[in-house]
Amino acid sequence: MLCVFDVNETLLDLAAMDPLVGGPELRREWFGLAIHTVLTVTATGGYQDFAGIAGAAAVEAAARHGREVDLAKVAAGLRSLPAHPDVEPGLAKLRENGHTLVALTNSPLATAEAQLQNAGLAPLLDRIFSAEQVGRLKPAPEPYHQVLAAYPGERAVMVAAHDWDIAGAQAAGLETALLTRPGVHPLPGSPAPTYTASTLPELAGLL
Repeated sequence: MLCVFDVNETLLDLAAMDPLVGGPELRREWFGLAIHTVLTVTATGGYQDFAGIAGAAAVEAAARHGREVDLAKVAAGLRSLPAHPDVEPGLAKLRENGHTLVALTNSPLATAEAQLQNAGLAPLLDRIFSAEQVGRLKPAPEPYHQVLAAYPGERAVMVAAHDWDIAGAQAAGLETALLTRPGVHPLPGSPAPTYTASTLPELAGLL
């Protein structure tokens, strides 16, 4: 099976950004604003660089609380996020089981490559894909179709800790696996994910 992984929050732990953006609540507000922007840009048919979106959202979220952020430090922090503890053993188990593992992220390709290399995950992945390559952000269909086109005929499952990413993949024709990290739930009113697991080793046991 072709296992397609989202990167930020699914594989990499954004909690490491807390000291750079003002704590966990402000980090959640920042990333939520970034995703809201992504969804709005995508729904209106446009495209913006996700790194730019994340930077603008960090500035705005901080300003709402009378704070300032150092965008250079935010960018550096995003490139050096650690993997969640379950990720490396989960990816290793999936590889042992014969699955093909790729990443698909809204981050620019150079950023994604740096992130996964710095987190020590790049050697466990067969390929890294970015929405930047098709000029459309997930959950638009083009990023998912890009991956399917690279592996024609493969049965594919999108693994993500984001309900909107699961919905996008479902609409694009992929099977889906929702990784229920703390606070993650299925999107109300949407079809249930094909698989649900709390950790990647657990998911490996289902595939």
